[in-house]
Amino acid sequence: MRTVVLVSGSGTNLQAMIDALHTGDAPVEIAAVGADKPCAGLERAEAAGIPTFVVRPSEHADREQWNRALEREVASHRPDRVVLAGFMRIVDARFVAAFPGRIINTHPSLLPSFPGAHAVRDALAHGVKITGATVHEVVADVDAGPVLAQVAVPVRDGDTEDTLHERIKTAERQLLVDTLEALSR
Repeated sequence: MRTVVLVSGSGTNLQAMIDALHTGDAPVEIAAVGADKPCAGLERAEAAGIPTFVVRPSEHADREQWNRALEREVASHRPDRVVLAGFMRIVDARFVAAFPGRIINTHPSLLPSFPGAHAVRDALAHGVKITGATVHEVVADVDAGPVLAQVAVPVRDGDTEDTLHERIKTAERQLLVDTLEALSR
């Protein structure tokens, strides 16, 4: 299964994929890693010998043109799956339609609870005792696609947004790798 991974930040989900999947032991190939800006995730890919690309929104007249440029670049790598692994941009419906049923995303909550950019903060504010991570198919609406896999993470007394988010990210990395391995089989 050929994947193109899109990142925006530190690339810890990508590193988990590289460590577990890029060795050849799993039937998953990371064909390329793309980003919306230079970031540590691209450095991780380069260190692993994986081709990289950057499609900067600032280099396009508007969001539509940026989405088309990103779509062309991703498509040029012929992915079976596109993995949004800490990619902090919302792709448009046309981008999603270009890769129907093939884009997956990670999210730091048990969707459909707490969609959006502040899931961990929202979970703490609501006083939940259990939250977690989700891997889901991307559809045109944000964090609304079919759930592929989830893992629960307990909320501990005294948790802050940072401490809880770190535990969720640890669980999320393994969940992503396990989901990709399952999808590839």
